Amino acid sequence: MDTESGPTENSINEEVNTEHVLNPTERIILSVFLATLIIMTVLGNLLVMVALCKDRHLRKKKTNYFIVSLAFADLLVALVVMPFAAIELTTGRWSYGDTFCLVRTSLDVLLTTASILHLCCIALDRYYAICCQPLVYRNKMTPIRVALMLGGCWIIPSFISFLPIMQSWNAIGIEDLIEERKFSSVANETNCVFLVNRPYALICSAVAFYVPLGLMVLAYQRIYVTAMEHARQIGTLQRAGSAPDSFYGPDHQGSSRMKIETKAAKTLAVIMGCFCLCWAPFFITNVVDPFIRYRVPWQVWTAWLWLGYINSGLNPFLYAFLNRAFRRAFLMILCCGDDRYSRHGSFSPPRPYSASVNGTSIALRLAFLPNRSSSDTGRRILSSELESLESACGP
Repeated sequence: MDTESGPTENSINEEVNTEHVLNPTERIILSVFLATLIIMTVLGNLLVMVALCKDRHLRKKKTNYFIVSLAFADLLVALVVMPFAAIELTTGRWSYGDTFCLVRTSLDVLLTTASILHLCCIALDRYYAICCQPLVYRNKMTPIRVALMLGGCWIIPSFISFLPIMQSWNAIGIEDLIEERKFSSVANETNCVFLVNRPYALICSAVAFYVPLGLMVLAYQRIYVTAMEHARQIGTLQRAGSAPDSFYGPDHQGSSRMKIETKAAKTLAVIMGCFCLCWAPFFITNVVDPFIRYRVPWQVWTAWLWLGYINSGLNPFLYAFLNRAFRRAFLMILCCGDDRYSRHGSFSPPRPYSASVNGTSIALRLAFLPNRSSSDTGRRILSSELESLESACGP
């Protein structure tokens, strides 16, 4: 890549490197905000991990292993990456040397990419669980395959983090520009600067964001279509009078289908919307910046990076707090094992769902169960399956 410096480029570099030294009031406000964000991210993800360790019912579902591994990745982001980024942002300098700058940057790329890949695996797991037949799901999501997917979420990011960054492959062709920006002329200090050349920007962004985003869009689109198809099946059953009374009382007639479709659409829109809102600005800028001679101001980079960090704090709410089984486990932990929140063995009919579990509509399967005296086992199974669907259909 051409790195010749002329008058125009020097003026651009000076503009990009222009720094604003925070006054004491601004530093205190920023420090309190960042500390609160870090603490909330730590507590939320830690609560998810403790819940899985203490509740054996949560450990029975394969999806929850992806959720707890996601929580571990986000917890490490909050403990290892965010504090150093906050210190550098509030003090305006990097005091830990060049080597640790590379290590911190590698951990940043590794852990944030691992978090994004976990979101992709959760979407694929939901796709197989909701849109496929039971045998297909069992054959696809075997314990060995789940372990391989989890391993891939941690191993793949290492090929775009520690390996190229510690070898300085990302800096090939732009070494002079990086050295120039390391020094702060305002505060007379050095900074931890991470710039990438065009090949690294394209490859890293594709692996860490664009490919997972494409898979997530396809998976959630199919989940939404499946939910709508079964909503229509439920409407047909209601009109024919075949839907079980325990699921559909008179109050639900005519309006339940619209409510179900709206809830499914809102839930999937929130999941995809939060993911895109948090990470799309950073990865779009990451691809564009090398092609415009690194003119993006550092303030914009900082804002987009912390917006991505916020996603690590939102994930527990999107993928665990919306799950009834996790919410019950959280209440048990926070309320010191209060019996009111313990799991009951009896089946209590939940609210209606339009989506399917492993390819078959819940309403259709209940409609053709035998009479009540001989169907308790089947209803308990369906109750368990409904809970596993909670994370896809909202609270």
